Amino acid sequence: MMAIKRIFVFTVLCLLAGSAWAVNGERIKDLASVQGVRSNQLVGYGLVVGLDGSGDQTTQTPFTTQSIRSMLAAQGVQLPEGINLQTNNVAAVMVTAELPAFARSGQTIDITVSSLGNARSLRGGNLLLTPLRGADGEVYALAQGNLVVGGFGVEGADGSRVTVNVPSTGRVPNGASVEREVQSPFASGDSVVLNLHTGDFTTARRLADAINDSLGPQTAAARDAVSVEVRAPRDPDQRVGFVSFLENIRVDPGDAPARVIVNSRTGTVVIGSHVRVRAAAVTHGSLTVTISEDFQVGMPAPFTDADPVVVPDTQIDVVEEANPMFIFGPGVELQEIVNAVNRVGAAPGDLVSILEALKQAGALRAELIII
Repeated sequence: MMAIKRIFVFTVLCLLAGSAWAVNGERIKDLASVQGVRSNQLVGYGLVVGLDGSGDQTTQTPFTTQSIRSMLAAQGVQLPEGINLQTNNVAAVMVTAELPAFARSGQTIDITVSSLGNARSLRGGNLLLTPLRGADGEVYALAQGNLVVGGFGVEGADGSRVTVNVPSTGRVPNGASVEREVQSPFASGDSVVLNLHTGDFTTARRLADAINDSLGPQTAAARDAVSVEVRAPRDPDQRVGFVSFLENIRVDPGDAPARVIVNSRTGTVVIGSHVRVRAAAVTHGSLTVTISEDFQVGMPAPFTDADPVVVPDTQIDVVEEANPMFIFGPGVELQEIVNAVNRVGAAPGDLVSILEALKQAGALRAELIII
């Protein structure tokens, strides 16, 4: 068994030394990720202290008062019943973090602290020890530290206020210490699975073919439009080198499907390079109606007792642009569509109308997506 592993490693090293990767195409590491190698989200509830009167108004945020009581009780301080806490220097916050793959106990990660109540600013605050839990409810990290806030706010006595950025959110670089490790399936099994960032049958087939060309036939097999399974050594050290080699193999990904994407809020239109139009005739006209109303003063005849009369004078002007009809031949490409639309001076909204009309007429050979 060990001899087989050595032969396998020797083969990989020879391929690394002697293979000439194509200069075109994209690296596998830019197209796919290893299944099971991912980060995990953590969240926790805590208190920020040391604020300069910009914390929660405890009369409106009872959970802040309850948290302060619980925190003081844990420190051995018992508050009398019925006491009204006025702690404007404290804010209840939610703490979030991202636990990277393969994070080990003792390593530190960045955390984001966001106000949960009505605190105006967290500037100058200090986060007290806060456990961060995963989706399974287990504690994976402990957070604490001084906040770095990128915004600030200034308020006048008359109620006027100027705020720059968001002072109610801050960060603590390396503010959490990892206490529990997440087991990864990376080193288990006889294979690794590469998941494409964008599912595509053509790209999956080409990725498997590129791996088989580099490492031998039947090394990789495309399971679907997203997943490609690759046989890998079981030894963790060899598997790391194997995946490192896989990541740098270059693949020519499949072309994106023909799509036209329209952002209805901003009027932005993105047309894919493979959009085609069947034979169709299009005309784009613009009808402008201008109504202007003025007032004329009618003067009475001389030597009479009549008063001047105000007479309205309404003018209506109708202008219709003489935009000619243009014809799309079969198989017209993106550049010809853009040139034809620019010639008639169509705005983004007019372009959307033209594309929708082509879609309804069955002449647009692309998927029209409006977001």
